[in-house]
Amino acid sequence: MTAPLLAFDALHYRYPGADTPALCGASLEVRAGEKIALMGRNGSGKSTLLLHGNGLLRPQQGVVRWRGAAIGYHREALRTLRSQVGLIFQNPDEQLFAATVLQDLAFGPLNSGASEQEARKRAEWAAARCQIEHLLSQPPHALSGGQKLCAALAGVLAMRPLVLLADEVTSGLDPWMRRNVLSILDDHAAEGGSVVLSTHELDVARCWASKIALMEEGRVVHVAPPQEFFTSSTWRARIGADLWELSDATPTQTASSKT
Repeated sequence: MTAPLLAFDALHYRYPGADTPALCGASLEVRAGEKIALMGRNGSGKSTLLLHGNGLLRPQQGVVRWRGAAIGYHREALRTLRSQVGLIFQNPDEQLFAATVLQDLAFGPLNSGASEQEARKRAEWAAARCQIEHLLSQPPHALSGGQKLCAALAGVLAMRPLVLLADEVTSGLDPWMRRNVLSILDDHAAEGGSVVLSTHELDVARCWASKIALMEEGRVVHVAPPQEFFTSSTWRARIGADLWELSDATPTQTASSKT
């Protein structure tokens, strides 16, 4: 079997001043075409794990690997990694900063060495994929919350990464915007990329993901197809599925019925 695109190997990390570690031996492999729902209670380490995926945090123990090789943390190595591993924050205001959406989307490609013409081309392609072409001349602060999220996602896609790490990006979206975001993530995986989506949304985990990775107390304790989690009383309880009535509608079906 070929090496995973991205691998977290026994990561340990404690934030300065924290009483307990955020990660204590977390391991996860991300392979081409996978859609992984990263689940777990608040404080279980999901966001911290994602922040290690493109080098925003450096493990105090353990290794992050890209295509089997340990990643480097000098400027050029991180620039290369971040062109392949894109991170979308839950709060898009943490990513949007330019005067217009077009400038924001073009920033990443320009910063990685693309010409202005190529950067604009990639920005326009990403905007079309996220259905925000009509917003390119708008200032990001004037967008709605859902539009900001799509702009942040488009900014990451403009870099043409293989792996997308998304931190609860569907949380709080209306059904139409959530369908659009899940459809974009579906398309990325269908083209050979991978997605790791941190989520508390059980219907997304059940119907959208190809795998669920459950985190508890800083470790990934189980990785399996959604069916295994939702048919086992033990695993249902540990992801909180026994506390909720799941909808019959499937995000996968709604995401694929583009209108």
